[in-house]
Parts: sequence; C-alpha cells; structure tokens
Amino acid sequence: MLLGREDVNPNSPGQRGQTPLSNAAQYGYEGVVELFLGRRDVDPNPSDKYGQTPLSNTARSGHAGVVKLLLERQDLNLN
Repeated sequence: MLLGREDVNPNSPGQRGQTPLSNAAQYGYEGVVELFLGRRDVDPNPSDKYGQTPLSNTARSGHAGVVKLLLERQDLNLN
C-alpha cells in the first residue's frame, strides 16, 4: 500500500544506509523484493555505509530466490 503513494520514497536509506529493498533482500522477503523491483523508480544498486548492496547482502545470506529476482532486473550493477 505504501509503495503506491506518491509521497513515499522507496529509496530512502536508514541509519546504516540500507534502503527498504536492501532490508527485504537481506532477510529473504521474496514477495516484498518483487514488489519493490516491480517499480522502475526503485534503485536496485544502492550501497549501504559498509559498501554492501541488496545483491551482496542477499547472496551472503543465502536467499537464492531473491538473488534470482535481483538478477532479472536489467539495470542491476554486478560490480
């Protein structure tokens, strides 16, 4: 519901620099990640203050389904 609102920034980082996508990916919330990635205004590549991205966090955590979803995004930076 919040993702549909114009006044909500889905790329807004928290204290550690993680975006909502980063958090959802890290904890393996596939449905939530899919919702975020369905929006073109969601950046799939943000780095947190430790240099970690949604892809690196979820790969380290072992969430293969989320890794697959991220890899399907055409603008994902693999570096």
